[in-house]
Amino acid sequence: MREYLLTLCITAAVTYLLTGPVRKFAIVAGAMPEIRARDVHREPTPRLGGIAMFFGLCAGLLVADHLTNLSEVFEKSNEPRALLSGAALIWLIGVLDDKFEIDALIKLGGQMIAAGVMVMQGLTILWLPIPSVGSVALTQWQGTLLTVALVVITINAVNFVDGLDGLAAGMVCIAAAAFFLYAYRIWYSYGIEAAAPATLFSAILMGMCLGFLPHNMHPARIFMGDSGSMLIGLVLAAGAISITGQIDPDALKLFAGSEKAAVHQTVPVYIPLLLPLSIIAVPAADLISAIVRRTWRGQSPFAADRGHLHHRLLEIGHSHSRAVWIMYFWSALIAFGSLAYSVNSASMWIVLGVVFLSAIGLVLLLLPRFTPRVPMWAQAIVPPRYRRRRPAVAESAESAESVESVEVEQRTPVAAGVAGVNGATALRARPHAPERRKAETSR
Repeated sequence: MREYLLTLCITAAVTYLLTGPVRKFAIVAGAMPEIRARDVHREPTPRLGGIAMFFGLCAGLLVADHLTNLSEVFEKSNEPRALLSGAALIWLIGVLDDKFEIDALIKLGGQMIAAGVMVMQGLTILWLPIPSVGSVALTQWQGTLLTVALVVITINAVNFVDGLDGLAAGMVCIAAAAFFLYAYRIWYSYGIEAAAPATLFSAILMGMCLGFLPHNMHPARIFMGDSGSMLIGLVLAAGAISITGQIDPDALKLFAGSEKAAVHQTVPVYIPLLLPLSIIAVPAADLISAIVRRTWRGQSPFAADRGHLHHRLLEIGHSHSRAVWIMYFWSALIAFGSLAYSVNSASMWIVLGVVFLSAIGLVLLLLPRFTPRVPMWAQAIVPPRYRRRRPAVAESAESAESVESVEVEQRTPVAAGVAGVNGATALRARPHAPERRKAETSR
């Protein structure tokens, strides 16, 4: 566990430290497209955050290769090298898309090629545990097609949900945390070495997301872009493929008897990982609804619109931050609920707890304009929107002071490259500023 945590921390540190320089590079390189109709941010914001995440992935794999226990993963398995090869290819396609906006069909082809590269190096599904049947061995073509489909679906599910600041990175981090706990339990508790690569992939994925989130929370100073969303989607799919399709269910020995009975007993364990759509159920539901909605309208499934789940949360009155936290809540409920059910499927308390938390989540969805007020002693430690209102006299005086401060800020020009200014204003002044100065001189 110490080595896994060290790998996670190194990955997070490298990603966090590189995101700032990558942001400056993205501004200089012009990887900062104009605001589209479906976007929710108000200023052009640089992309290419996936560059820092990819180097964090490389740093995590490099550190793990030199650790005493984790180095055995690289000696006994070719899966880390397969992951790095597929990740490098999908990352390169994402960087080109962040800069030049390549066609959606080209990206789809690149995703399939990246999945094929991983399959060629051994990261593929060999068999499936099916209830009441047992372990069904797959042919080479069946395993390849299922692996490619799983990778492409997971990548696009993560890519579709990347619409609000910090949403995709946070949801994938939650899924990776639940996945890490499950994979570590299989590797450590049952002594199955084949689960070690998936455990390593999950730890690195958590580090990538945690290192990028401080720069991506609202208001975001940089976006991960397709270079980041497709990358973390591929890493998540690689972990699910590694532990689902290459571990014999009978090796767990959870049930003394035939292989069929062993598979039936371990169904609560394997079903959430057989299709990682249950771990990333929220982006998967968003993906399916988007495809159905666009096809019903006669549009291409890849056509962009403002009908995603996060867009709907904003339309019914939720703030940007609250919409993100609601999506976090549902992701954590599904991911950790599946994890708890896999540990003890016979416990009725787990089912009741999931139902109770689901009711709380529905209440949060139905109260978009509810703003809780905290006690007076906690006023200084909560955001301003949760504080109690002051008397009218104090509010009028405060508003007058704010007007004066705004006038002072308007008279003071903002220098290019000032920290804390996101988007195009970090590189140069706003476009309408020269016209205003010109008009003042003409007077």
